[in-house]
Amino acid sequence: MLVPLGRRSCTDEELRRRKRELLEALRREGVIRSERVYRAMLSVPREEFVPPELRCHAYDDNPLPIGCGQTISAPHMVAMMCEEARLEPGHKVLEVGTGSGYHAAVMAEIVAPRDQPRERWGRVVTIERIPELAERARRTLERLGYADRVKVVVGDGSLGYEPEAPYDRIVVTAAAPDIPRPLLEQLKPGGIMVIPVGDRYLQYLYVVVKREDGSVEARPVTSCLFVPLIGEYGWKEKGV
Repeated sequence: MLVPLGRRSCTDEELRRRKRELLEALRREGVIRSERVYRAMLSVPREEFVPPELRCHAYDDNPLPIGCGQTISAPHMVAMMCEEARLEPGHKVLEVGTGSGYHAAVMAEIVAPRDQPRERWGRVVTIERIPELAERARRTLERLGYADRVKVVVGDGSLGYEPEAPYDRIVVTAAAPDIPRPLLEQLKPGGIMVIPVGDRYLQYLYVVVKREDGSVEARPVTSCLFVPLIGEYGWKEKGV
């Protein structure tokens, strides 16, 4: 839930301390279950993906506004989605809903870790419908050294991104009224999709597994609240 936030100053040392405290709390609570997700979230500076005036709130476990009516997901939700996607080095991931670029960076740290040879890297393709956000995320990711691991695309995320398909994993960071058919088609057999599904006010995070024979199994994990997925296979601009 978004709460009023005030301006204050904080040091880099304080941010590092608050990050570790948050990640340790998420690990104790069982949200972070793997060392891969822990290390990835420790590596990515969330403060670089939020507006400057919210920098000191980067490690509050809340979503934060990033402009254009969009938010950066709460750290616990990023961790949960990464865990449920069962990301591994070498995976090609489609993210629907780039937003700030933070979630893409965390996933890149898992599928393309710098301590492994480049030929074993996976990559993240992330699609954002709002050009201003996409460009801002692209600049941030480039500045932080993710340009060779994350590709930012402007488009309708409910259609996926056919030129790079198929994907080992698909992670959707906006709520759809149903699972978009193009995303299922672009998911590899044996692949996993993590997606919030529901209406404007009540949603559930689903883990969708596409079996080798093409059949699909979907199970709800938890209730959640995301911005709506706008697009041909999502919600329409009006009447959302």
